[in-house]
Amino acid sequence: MSKRKLFAIALGVILIISLLAVGVDAKKRYRFGATYMTLNNPFFLALNGGIESITKKKGDTVITLDPALDQAKQISQIEDLIAQRVDAIFLNPVDWKGIKPALEAAKRAKIPIINVDAPVYDKKLVACIVASDNYNAGVLAAKDMMKRLKRANIVLLEHPTAKSAIDRTKAFEDTIKGKSRYKIVAKQSSSGQLEHAMPVMENILQANKKIDVVMGLNDPTAMGALAALQAAGKDKGVLIYGVDGAPEAKKMIKEGLMTATSAQSPISIGKTAAKIAYKILAKKKVKHEILVPVTLIDKKNVHKFNLNGWQ
Repeated sequence: MSKRKLFAIALGVILIISLLAVGVDAKKRYRFGATYMTLNNPFFLALNGGIESITKKKGDTVITLDPALDQAKQISQIEDLIAQRVDAIFLNPVDWKGIKPALEAAKRAKIPIINVDAPVYDKKLVACIVASDNYNAGVLAAKDMMKRLKRANIVLLEHPTAKSAIDRTKAFEDTIKGKSRYKIVAKQSSSGQLEHAMPVMENILQANKKIDVVMGLNDPTAMGALAALQAAGKDKGVLIYGVDGAPEAKKMIKEGLMTATSAQSPISIGKTAAKIAYKILAKKKVKHEILVPVTLIDKKNVHKFNLNGWQ
């Protein structure tokens, strides 16, 4: 073979390798934004971890922000993410109605929002909603309570600006509706925070001599209520329900301190949301709302779950 032919072959090989290298380097890298109502709740850290488990494998990044339950701050965060031209935003709203200006801004910028865990009020302004079956979480707790008690004085600790919490509380109320032997003696907001739930529960205890059941909108709320009951020496015989399936709650259920939790899977929510985001960016059709099932965990089945982690 002549030197000229060898040179031509070598040049061709170099050209092919160069084209392949350019193809690899030219792969689109995505940047996502994520803002949750608070990162003070480990649930959202687990959810974000689920998202990142998918994005990191693809070499993409997630800018994770914490508005610390401040709606104005969350709107500002989304405006900053829009200014940074992220490719999509994962959103868990502080206020399901108050977030609307940010949703409209993202819509104008043509940046899709994947709404996670707690749905927004203006659903048409988000590309997809990925959340637990929050209504069923409340139903499961109420049905379990009725199996255990024939009558009860009940405390509901709610979070009226989060649609997920609204659904859980409403479901509990709907399930016991028309059954006069089950009486709601107090219904107050705890913002879904342990440190808020404890003083709220302390005030409720001062106003009510007999409490049989506490239904917390989430596990931190239930644990805050438990702490208040224990401090007052009134925790014996009180059924305490949460929603989440947090490691700490599962340990308390095993120890007999909490009654049950309607367990969510924040990791599954996060992974599902990330996969949906990639489909949206690839211009593929997706369902507008995806509900992830919940499971009631009590002392009978808690051994089937990981006590040191989320499901």
